[in-house]
Amino acid sequence: MNKPNHEELLKILKARFEKHMNRHKGLEWAKVEVRLVAKPAKRQSLQEMEDSGGEPDVVGLNKKTGEYLFYDCSAESPSGRRSVCYDPKALEERKEHKPKSSAMEMAAEMGVELLTEEEYRELQGLGDFDLKTSSWIQTPSEIRKLGGALFCDRRYETVFVYHNGAESYYAARGFRGSLRV
Repeated sequence: MNKPNHEELLKILKARFEKHMNRHKGLEWAKVEVRLVAKPAKRQSLQEMEDSGGEPDVVGLNKKTGEYLFYDCSAESPSGRRSVCYDPKALEERKEHKPKSSAMEMAAEMGVELLTEEEYRELQGLGDFDLKTSSWIQTPSEIRKLGGALFCDRRYETVFVYHNGAESYYAARGFRGSLRV
């Protein structure tokens, strides 16, 4: 990552951190910034989260490891990561009208992980997300072996978990990432 992007990313993340203090009560930006400066590969992942519309923000701290946890906190599923099926296998098995990529493949390329169901519910405790879109989440292997995959959204002030064929894709479905820094 070149220096101007690094400085700009830190400004964006700091402004978001200060605007949404409810997401990270008790945490200090200066400590987060020190960690970010020391981890260039993680900054690159955060830059990719930002560039694809994810609006990453700090949502926690692992006190044992000292790692800060970032989630995509955009109001809707990140716009640059929609219209993708679940994983490379689903993409390969799709015979016609293949999407450009898969959620798992894009996440791996970005250096992030899809949110788990538990993480998605934690995110929803910090605000109202995916009111018009939905997001793929990590799917248990038993479900994936049978051809399915899970996704979530928020409707009627409730978080819903659904299933779909892993090869399906929709303009309003993307994925949210998590990153430990």
